[in-house]
Amino acid sequence: MSSQSAPLKNVLVTGGAGYIGSHIIYCLQKTRNYKVISIDNSYNSKSEALNRVSRLSKSELPANPTDRDLESTEIDAFKADLTQPDQVRAVFEKYGKGGIWGVIHIAALKAVGESTEIPLEYYYTNVAATISLLRTMNDFDCHRIVYSSSATVYGTPPIIPIPESTRLQADSPYGRTKIMGETILSDLCYSDKKWRALSLRYFNPAGAHPSGLIGEDPRGRPGNLLPLLAHMAVGRVDNKSLKVFGNDYPTPDGTCVRDYLHILDLAKGHVLALDALSPESKVFPSDSESFFKGYNLGKGKGVSVLQIIEAMRKATGFDYQYEIIGRRRGDVPDLTADPSLAEKELGFSAPQDLEAMCRDLWNWQTKNPNGYDVEEEPKKSS
Repeated sequence: MSSQSAPLKNVLVTGGAGYIGSHIIYCLQKTRNYKVISIDNSYNSKSEALNRVSRLSKSELPANPTDRDLESTEIDAFKADLTQPDQVRAVFEKYGKGGIWGVIHIAALKAVGESTEIPLEYYYTNVAATISLLRTMNDFDCHRIVYSSSATVYGTPPIIPIPESTRLQADSPYGRTKIMGETILSDLCYSDKKWRALSLRYFNPAGAHPSGLIGEDPRGRPGNLLPLLAHMAVGRVDNKSLKVFGNDYPTPDGTCVRDYLHILDLAKGHVLALDALSPESKVFPSDSESFFKGYNLGKGKGVSVLQIIEAMRKATGFDYQYEIIGRRRGDVPDLTADPSLAEKELGFSAPQDLEAMCRDLWNWQTKNPNGYDVEEEPKKSS
């Protein structure tokens, strides 16, 4: 049976309405191989993102779409919280045992700075809820998972660019939750050969879909630099509040260096990883002791905080003002990926440059100055 005549595979995306999740769902739908199930608790996302993903996917259908094409553009969306096992189990029960082919697990708290202030919330949401998800998956004969990890697992790495063989030694509670998640998956895959898991260590996703229909709409003040700069340029954040944490790092201009990749390049990496969990994939040798691997998803080229500010200045025409202050706990000087293993084994690449990321981010922000504000509904009177 050809891949185009076989039934669509049901894939569950946790955090599907978020920035990364929505772009992953868009890329999954483009393959016409998967039917997407999304769960999200709406903590840092809006369901309007999924409505727009479906619109995008439908707009790209062929002139005479098949039933399969049409089915692939639909999203089964559920509001569910991973810290509430009964809510997640209820979703799996709708599809029955073996009904969900695989999971892409994105949902997590993700701010390095915040994790140092509320570590218990990070361990509960990122670790305990992941264990609960895995137990539910096991109960419903679903044993394939692509896990959202982070470059922060490397802490202050001894080698730049960073290979996957680098020792995992995170400098923040957030990073440590991701190490724990990877450790759990590794142990699980070693204990039971039914399980297959790929952990994707993200570097810094940026940008938006070039249509401007979907993009990043963070809750409250953005915790990441690029969306913060975009909010400043549209007047949502005071320009005088931009702080640069340290300019005395051992980097070319003294500010931290990070590896940025376009959100769509990152999203395509998840589709490649999911494909690699198929039985016919060559990623895992048949005699492997454990069907678990970790991969870097990055561009392999670092840029500094000051270079990011300058790139956004060019994209927006906005005159950013910033203040240099002391270092922030948990930050490391340089996190630049060595993505060669993902390129070799998954076929991954990140061709889009910083200029494209800033251009697409600014296009999204100017078309959606208040984000997915159409989602806001009036409160019901009591």
